[in-house]
Amino acid sequence: MVTHSSKWTIATLGSHSALQILKGAQDEGFKTLAICKKGTEKVYKQFGVADKIITVSDYMDLLKIQDKLIKDNVIIIPHASFIAYIGPANIEKLKIPYFGTKSILEHESDRNKEKKWLEAAGLKLPLIFSKPSDIDRPVIVKFHGAGGGRGYFLAKNTADFEKKIKNHEGKEYTIQEYILGVHMYAHYFHSPLTGETEIMGFDKRYESNVDSIGRISARDQMALPEEQIDPSYLIVGNIPVVVRESYLPRFLEMGENVVKISKKIAGRGLYGPFCLECVITPEGVIYVFEISARIVAGTNPYIHGSPYSWLRYDEPMSTGRRIAREIKNALKDDKLKEVLE
Repeated sequence: MVTHSSKWTIATLGSHSALQILKGAQDEGFKTLAICKKGTEKVYKQFGVADKIITVSDYMDLLKIQDKLIKDNVIIIPHASFIAYIGPANIEKLKIPYFGTKSILEHESDRNKEKKWLEAAGLKLPLIFSKPSDIDRPVIVKFHGAGGGRGYFLAKNTADFEKKIKNHEGKEYTIQEYILGVHMYAHYFHSPLTGETEIMGFDKRYESNVDSIGRISARDQMALPEEQIDPSYLIVGNIPVVVRESYLPRFLEMGENVVKISKKIAGRGLYGPFCLECVITPEGVIYVFEISARIVAGTNPYIHGSPYSWLRYDEPMSTGRRIAREIKNALKDDKLKEVLE
């Protein structure tokens, strides 16, 4: 087996957190490859993070070029766009070396399985309504899969739900209690080589148009058509956050418990980057409403590292670079099979 990082190429689709992943791989001595949809390659050329760019007409073309990528010692790093475009079923069949446990994705994309996983980890979850007629409080309706919040909507009662769901026929959804509080997204990295779960950082999401509605006075909102002020939760950006230090022990324990349970439900369990998407109430209760079992775009503000990664590494350490460092350490210790599928 080739054990030097310069003989391997780290690749991902040109989207989501690819800039960070590829930059981190370069910093660790790997060659890099961006697989871009035609028209998006300029970004990766401009920032110089890709040693090579392959342009495809459709991201699914990745499946057609697998044999060539394997010959070139390519390692694929998944992110949300990768999962959304390729799909968990096709990812399971990938022959290219892949960083992560593939079977964990079905527990992320299926909200019923996700709920059982998080509950088994002892986390506090919002109430889930099994049918619309049970709605007795404000809820948020979320669709399955890694869609970046696209299409999510609030409903105040059953009638409101029935009205709004008409625009989403055929989609699988979950009806979740809407918890009022501060949204906090906790970034982690679990190393299968050391067995340790690290806190990498935190962020808040900037969502359209729910984050702009608050800039409009109640009087002016009343004057607007309902469709203009109906909240939408499409994520358009990420804001870095340093969490209150007294919360850190709780966040660390939550991440460790999630990893522990994952080993009982999916192969080798969850490893590499992941994110717990939380709400902290005025009483200081931390609710977890979702898990992302791979790198999240909320780590992108920390391409040069977060306050937490600086404390631990004392050098620039993004989540993208932490992935590459794990692969590099595995190569050095002849344990590559422990971090790739």
